[in-house]
Amino acid sequence: MGEARNQLRWADGKTIKNEVDLQVLHLLGPKTEADLEKKPKVRLETWMVFSCDMGTETQSLLEQLRGEALKFHKPGENYKTEGYVVTPNTMALLKQHLAITGGQVRTRFPPEPNGILHIGHAKAINFNFGYAKANGGVCFLRYDDTNPEKEEEKYFTAIREMVEWLGYQPYAVTHASDYFDQLYTWALELIRRGQAYVCHQRVEEIKGHNPPPSPWRDRPVEESLLLFEDMRKGKFGEGEATLRMKLVMEDGKMDPVAYRVKFTPHHRTGDKWCIYPTYDYTHCLCDSIEHITHSLCTKEFQARRSSYFWLCNALDVYCPVQWEYGRLNLLYTVVSKRKIIRLVETGAVRDWDDPRLFTLTALRRRGFPPEAINNFCARVGVTVAQATMEPHLLEACAREVLNEQAPRAMAVLEPLKVTITNFPAPKALEILVPNFPADDSRGFHKVPFHQTIYIEETDFREVRQDYTALTPGATACAAEAWQHWKRCCGRVIELEVTCTKSDAAEKPKAFIHWVSEPLACEVRLYERLFLHKNPEDPSEVPGGFLSDLNPDSLRVVHNALVDSSVRSARPFDKFQFERLGYFSVDPDSKEGKMVFNRTVTLKEDPGKA
Repeated sequence: MGEARNQLRWADGKTIKNEVDLQVLHLLGPKTEADLEKKPKVRLETWMVFSCDMGTETQSLLEQLRGEALKFHKPGENYKTEGYVVTPNTMALLKQHLAITGGQVRTRFPPEPNGILHIGHAKAINFNFGYAKANGGVCFLRYDDTNPEKEEEKYFTAIREMVEWLGYQPYAVTHASDYFDQLYTWALELIRRGQAYVCHQRVEEIKGHNPPPSPWRDRPVEESLLLFEDMRKGKFGEGEATLRMKLVMEDGKMDPVAYRVKFTPHHRTGDKWCIYPTYDYTHCLCDSIEHITHSLCTKEFQARRSSYFWLCNALDVYCPVQWEYGRLNLLYTVVSKRKIIRLVETGAVRDWDDPRLFTLTALRRRGFPPEAINNFCARVGVTVAQATMEPHLLEACAREVLNEQAPRAMAVLEPLKVTITNFPAPKALEILVPNFPADDSRGFHKVPFHQTIYIEETDFREVRQDYTALTPGATACAAEAWQHWKRCCGRVIELEVTCTKSDAAEKPKAFIHWVSEPLACEVRLYERLFLHKNPEDPSEVPGGFLSDLNPDSLRVVHNALVDSSVRSARPFDKFQFERLGYFSVDPDSKEGKMVFNRTVTLKEDPGKA
């Protein structure tokens, strides 16, 4: 356990322990009385980790995925993989496969188009597309559109948009529905071979791991063929009949469903079908059709590996190899579609792209660069074990990228008017300010300097003190000394100051930022949406995740001011506002009122670590 935590020192300790317990249970089964006897303590050996050194010198994702790094099989050498089932036809099928692919690596990213992608999907995208890219191969984007009840066109569009936003181009965009005719033909063949049958047990009867055996398991082949045709013609109601495959899965589940009745029009095939294939039936066969070499999926699908091999071999078709890797989870958030819908319905968030969520559309709207998300996935590494990470690690990746990408500008969140009584020019001066102070070659922008400027209200103190701001009698920025200030309702609302040339004044006590002739804007400041690390854990949050919402997760500053130099910025453009943080232009911006989202502060808040 100690070695595992050392290898994954950013991961949550509780989650590591749970993962180890699950793996031990899967390998050894439930504890017996002998196991419960007290024994001398022994050290847990290292977790199997493909490449996960979370040190500062993290390998790039392509380096982690290239060549022999993962010990994956070479294209056409599927049979060398442990557990791969070899049949009399295997070598001939692999020879045909190599003739079609030319020995090229082929992967696929197969999301269900019934929700928006989240940070966990970013790892899957990087792994599938990254492995293909690192090894000179191609990756398909295949929509697993086998459940017409929950699929919407907006999800298809958003998924592809996010894949491309992360920097990947699919070799081809396909759909499981592209292969419905072939899948149906194969289902008939499976029945003819005595490997599938029509069953009338209800869903509630076959739930769980130990349901009663189907009384229709041994029904004659011809009878199942006729009944399956009746299913296709709509002669059975939903739940009255299913097509089941004759196999026992690795987790003990018996005879998984291959087809079920659904009287729901499909977004692509319309009313042509009233029966739809399941994941267990569709996935491996679509991989076979597309000649996928490496079927990469998260570890919860390990229990389906045996059915994956079984089905391809039962039909005598090319059988790819399934490889599993650990999921990526994040603390202080929820990512399940059902829970995000509840957040939207209750008004806790605006929509799937609310910047407090960790969907990819939300991260883009908040201002996270795609490079930062990819770098985060690289730092997590390609692990067999599930990784649960702190959000501040993702934020650190964002700072690294934004520091290089985001030009500088100035903004004031709580403006305090300052009038320079001895301003040395009859009209505003123009000051050239570098976009990136450390590199003048990356250009400049003009900032007006007028008799009236605005500073942060918190950058003025009435009583002189050892304070890095503007105080009576002190020098700060371009303003020196003070004459008087104006009050309203107990607050200082305006200052009158004098200015002195820098070469004639004493060294400033402080440097503060300011704006002159600014644009009015709205600024949205975000904090964590939930108060606890695991809002879905009843032991941490007995009242459920909706009871754990942070009341201070969003603060809107309606009357902020920003440099006029950002006037031409477009949605998702990013800036570093001096002394405040990194900000991104929100799509809600309109003529005369820009809206900015704070992506991250300039430095990590120690309280969040």
